[in-house]
Amino acid sequence: MKEALKRIVDAFHKYNSEHMAAQAFGLSEDIVYDVLVIAPSFSPYKLHMEENCKVTILKEGAYIAGYLVEKDGLSIAWIKIGSSAGNLIDHLALCAELSFKRMIFIGAVGGLKEDIHLGDICTPSYSISGSYADAYLMKGSIRENMLFTKVFPEEQYVEHVIQVGKKKGYDIRKASVFCTPSVALEYTHLDEIKAFDTDLIEMETSSFYLMTELFELPGIALLVVSDNSASGVALVGRTQEQQQQYDFGRNVVLPDMILSLAAE
Repeated sequence: MKEALKRIVDAFHKYNSEHMAAQAFGLSEDIVYDVLVIAPSFSPYKLHMEENCKVTILKEGAYIAGYLVEKDGLSIAWIKIGSSAGNLIDHLALCAELSFKRMIFIGAVGGLKEDIHLGDICTPSYSISGSYADAYLMKGSIRENMLFTKVFPEEQYVEHVIQVGKKKGYDIRKASVFCTPSVALEYTHLDEIKAFDTDLIEMETSSFYLMTELFELPGIALLVVSDNSASGVALVGRTQEQQQQYDFGRNVVLPDMILSLAAE
């Protein structure tokens, strides 16, 4: 953990209580988890992981929840959070009190180019920070704007994850991502967003990779394509075939990759 993250947690504690991850998610500081899964809106049940894993609900609130997923000796801490960069930063900061070996972000992503297909599993080659929340993670003043800068993952780990997927028969695509602070308003600014020439659009991955750098742990974002504005595939109103493609990516590939990476 970098000193910058320690300062964030210490300042948080100054005005709040100890053991915040336990209070928010029911997770224990006494367990070394194999992986921490961070998932806006996705629970283990949404990915049907209870079918071959033991899933324990630790805590469920109005819009966040904590779960323990266990299989073959693996211990996976899972936090379901709300969407947006601010939600991800806040809730990962709480998890700095926990011990885990690696971090996996999973979420849905929209395609901005026609060669991106529903149900594809992608991982960012870089993410463009479209939210001012990321500025709060910088070393200097929040007046120092980092809007629209590129945030890169740790390339060696990305390539490793892609190879793990390839051995299992999955084609995990590297693709560039624009991180938007609003779903509803992205459409009115779609031409501007497309001018950045990214392949995908979602909300949190720039913040996730900034946080993995502070944690000094391996981290990967695995994104399932849920819609595509370039090819006219809607988020709401999929055909049966489109739904099957999406379900395979979300309910087969993502759970398998989580378990495979947790086992390393």
